[in-house]
Amino acid sequence: MATPEIIEASKQWLTSTFDIATQKEIQNLIDNSPEELTDRFYKNMEFGTGGMRGIMGAGTNRINKYTLGKATQGLSNFLINNNPNKTLKAVIAFDCRNNSKEFAKIVADVFTANGIKVFLFDALRTTPELSFAVRYLECDAGIVLTASHNPPEYNGYKVYGADGCQITPPNDGLIINEVNNVSFDAIKFDANEDLLSYIGEEIDNAFNKVSVENGTFGHVDRSDVKVVFTALHGTSIMSVPQVLDKAGFNNVNLVKEQAEPNGNFPTVKSPNPEEPEALEMATKLANAINADILMGCDPDSDRLGIAVRDLEGNMKLLNGNQTMILMTDFLINQKKKAGQLNGKQFTATTIVSTEMVKVLADHYGLETIITLTGFKWIGKAVADFPDKEFIGGGEESFGYMVGDFVRDKDAVTSCLLACEMVAHAKANGTTLYQQLLDIYIEHGFYKEALISITKKGMDGATQIQQMIADFRANPPQEIVNSKVKYVCDYQSSIQKNLITGEEKTIDVPKSNVLIYHTEDGTKLCVRPSGTEPKIKFYFGVKAKLSNIDDAKKVEAKLDEKIQNIIETLNLK
Repeated sequence: MATPEIIEASKQWLTSTFDIATQKEIQNLIDNSPEELTDRFYKNMEFGTGGMRGIMGAGTNRINKYTLGKATQGLSNFLINNNPNKTLKAVIAFDCRNNSKEFAKIVADVFTANGIKVFLFDALRTTPELSFAVRYLECDAGIVLTASHNPPEYNGYKVYGADGCQITPPNDGLIINEVNNVSFDAIKFDANEDLLSYIGEEIDNAFNKVSVENGTFGHVDRSDVKVVFTALHGTSIMSVPQVLDKAGFNNVNLVKEQAEPNGNFPTVKSPNPEEPEALEMATKLANAINADILMGCDPDSDRLGIAVRDLEGNMKLLNGNQTMILMTDFLINQKKKAGQLNGKQFTATTIVSTEMVKVLADHYGLETIITLTGFKWIGKAVADFPDKEFIGGGEESFGYMVGDFVRDKDAVTSCLLACEMVAHAKANGTTLYQQLLDIYIEHGFYKEALISITKKGMDGATQIQQMIADFRANPPQEIVNSKVKYVCDYQSSIQKNLITGEEKTIDVPKSNVLIYHTEDGTKLCVRPSGTEPKIKFYFGVKAKLSNIDDAKKVEAKLDEKIQNIIETLNLK
């Protein structure tokens, strides 16, 4: 049975502030589904590492007209209060998800009702193009309606600042305060259509042009690269094939069954290129035509998964860390060959990603900025150091950013860069996978893995917090026979050496993350997801690789070590 507080909160949605359909939906839940009612009202939809994301439906803990309206009204209030004498502008994009187009128009209506000029894309577009458009159109804010790689019942709302980056401190806290102070009856839904303009081809052309400029290097035979690409029913179909063609990659083979945008994602269990099964159809096509590379993007085209030929000629799916290693090494080398490394360049990655990015950057004498999880922090790092040149950077969750014309994960340009790397490898008589192994031989074989444990609903949220609390209170003293040397608690901002007792301050914003480093270089990270009802465990292990012939054996041992950690910590 729902608590009195839940009943009271839900009954507010039976008033005339809400439309008849919403009132009927809530009344039905009150009468027939107390558990579902509780899940919809036990908390308000919150901004996490990727904005606001959740299941669609009526209620405060759902994505709907009113929660989106409240968020947009709060954002409008923030913009107006902080820019009292300015003509404000916002740009809005939406992906392939069910209701995204309708939600985008609702968001546009609230903006224009508040006197804010809106540029609304005329059809679905990618998240990186939205980030680009914010600065291209000199807007004060950007919104994209998307739930990234989540299941079909989800939708979401990413907020971007004038710098094209997702909102970060202090503005994120200020905006959230404004949103929390908005009552549902204060939302302005009555649009001023005179302030609405539809955009499309001009922005596409500008974005595609700069994507090609940042994703290609020198003269190389690009027509010789055989590519398989799947959009997984998402927005990437609007950009990736076009950018590849513009760059000269003309042998691109689409997975036709997944090329049509569809918010139900009918051919996959999850439209997430991190999942090997999402790329099964692409793999079959790649094998049938003997492709050099296959690529797939998530629905809003900020994540990419790629597979390339291994030493035996089989398609091998690279994880996000491996893709990031290859891209970072390639970009730095291109700068080096052009004589453009002068010590002012830097790369960026996150605390849960591979440490090998820093190893590579150190090798070339470059700085690495290591941020909290979430690409908004990498975007912020770029904005915070305008006197330095950002080469590229990414995170383990299959996201990468090339240059700084986009301030978020950019799977469009990253797809182009992946093909460009294959073209250069072929021209040099090698392969992308061979180059990865060469990097491992020089710097060490780093292998990472991630497991996520789902805990849904109010009880699940409590369980996740308790699991984090237990790790914090009782940190492991050793991990698979190696003593834990450092415990990094990003909530208390303290790094403690368990052997000497020495403590140091961690100089990044506070976050509910725990990281353990052992004497043999093993790394374990624990954190709750900011966008899903999950607790995540990240594992990093390393070993020496003496020659390519030992690669399979070394990788198998590293995989076995990761499995031992999972079993030892009972994370199943």
